[in-house]
Amino acid sequence: MDTATDHKLIVQYKKSGDLNVLGELYKPYMPLVYGVALKYLKDEELSKDAVIQIFEELIQKVKTHEISYFKSWLYVVCRNHCLMILRKAQKNITISFDDVLMENEPFLHHEDSQEKEQKLKAMERCLESLNHEQKLSVDLFYLQQKCYAEVAALTGYELQKVKSYIQNGKRNLKICIEKNGE
Repeated sequence: MDTATDHKLIVQYKKSGDLNVLGELYKPYMPLVYGVALKYLKDEELSKDAVIQIFEELIQKVKTHEISYFKSWLYVVCRNHCLMILRKAQKNITISFDDVLMENEPFLHHEDSQEKEQKLKAMERCLESLNHEQKLSVDLFYLQQKCYAEVAALTGYELQKVKSYIQNGKRNLKICIEKNGE
């Protein structure tokens, strides 16, 4: 689908509320949604369910959001939906540090829950060891899922400083985990 067709269907759906129009908009993107869901959830049945659940979310969200590029907007909706499923499933164990964890060899092998708990505690201790700016920026960016601009607005730091604090905080966290998490 192209952007002009997407935009036309969005406008038509907002005016009419016709689910057939929304279905016409969504149908070409269902394989994309399924693929994104499968990437995050790693389960075919959960991913199939997510495709349906996301359509149900769109019934209200498309009416209330200003959408410039439907495909990228839908990707974000899908990603956020999957992250919420994972958060609920893991009962407050955040997945936001996956990229940090996966860069560390000790985290790559399967482990029992006691080892995992020790490593998560090590990560929490290491997070506490960061300086205030890095800790605040990393927390807002990874744990609270804020974008760079939102972190800058919330903290009052310049955007370039925020990026630097996050990058340095991530690096320092990785170093600390490698030293203390084993």
